[in-house]
Amino acid sequence: SDLYLDTIDRHMLDFDFEKVCSVSMSNLNVYACLVCGKFFQGRGKTSHAYFHSMHKDHHVFLNLHTKLVYVLPDGYQVDDPSLDDIKYVLNPTLTREQVAGLDKGSTVSYDLNNKKYIPGFVGLNNIKANDYVNVVIQALVHIPSFRNFFILNDFEGKSQLVVRFGTLVRKMWNPKAYKGQVSPHELLQEISSASGKKFRLTEQSNPIDFLSWFLNTLHRDLGGSKKPNSSIVYQTFQGMVQVESQEIGPNDADAESEQTLIFDQDRPMSKVVSPFLFLALDLPPAPLYQDEKEVNIIPQVPLTTILHKYDGKTVQELNGQKKRYLITTLPRYLIFHVKRFSKNNWTDEKNPTIVNFPIKNINLANCK
Repeated sequence: SDLYLDTIDRHMLDFDFEKVCSVSMSNLNVYACLVCGKFFQGRGKTSHAYFHSMHKDHHVFLNLHTKLVYVLPDGYQVDDPSLDDIKYVLNPTLTREQVAGLDKGSTVSYDLNNKKYIPGFVGLNNIKANDYVNVVIQALVHIPSFRNFFILNDFEGKSQLVVRFGTLVRKMWNPKAYKGQVSPHELLQEISSASGKKFRLTEQSNPIDFLSWFLNTLHRDLGGSKKPNSSIVYQTFQGMVQVESQEIGPNDADAESEQTLIFDQDRPMSKVVSPFLFLALDLPPAPLYQDEKEVNIIPQVPLTTILHKYDGKTVQELNGQKKRYLITTLPRYLIFHVKRFSKNNWTDEKNPTIVNFPIKNINLANCK
């Protein structure tokens, strides 16, 4: 039964791409040729896999769903321990003990070419213009509780978006990978389909738009509701913010800056507490003219300064209303969106201001 096992070429195997037949493009009953790495449908005498084995003299095939290995054209099954590493790379799994140790140190692994890589700290291929997705995925897979949920749970019966994201997370943290990078191709195809082609791998999009859609869709597909903590998404990222609003009055008409705006206690005021998954932070306007002495200087602002928006005191004008915000409940992990782009009549303008922030121990006492 091991007659053809020495023809297997692990360097040719790549299970990151969509599991469809390279001839019929069907995703039903697909096998991978373990000699050349191509995918073919079926193993009967009229199947594409059977014809491939006859024409190319390639004989070992792996069912991508059942993980059973067959020799064609003879059609018999092979069960050999030497194939276990291939089956693991197809669908890597980690034990609870392994997951518990992921953040205790950077364990070095080696790929097929004996090159070092650190599980979890691997590159995602930019297939065409999907870097806006990659940056979001890289951030999400390093949030321990969120990552562990998708590594440890079985998502049988859930949406393909949930299944494929879980598979990608496990592949990124795979300690026995054949190569030191992962292609997010399968997830990208499902993102394009599930979003009605709003987010595609061939066109750039705004990462914050994708992040918002992605988290809300995962929440829905995991059975989440409007209730707090109803999914891992809300458990990890949902906080609450209080928004107070008041119409601009005649006494505010001459206000020259936001600092002069105050709430009039004698006029009606609305107060709403709303959930959020991320907080938008506004940058101060970029200077119109460069400094004469320091021509190339880039404006900078501390994170604590732009967080004043949520201190419950700072008043802003928005769409003819005065507003002030106060974070009433902090989430376990807080996502900031620094709003850099604004549209004018001709194009999108980018605010180049650098935001300085501490790596550890950020103080949010004034925002709560």
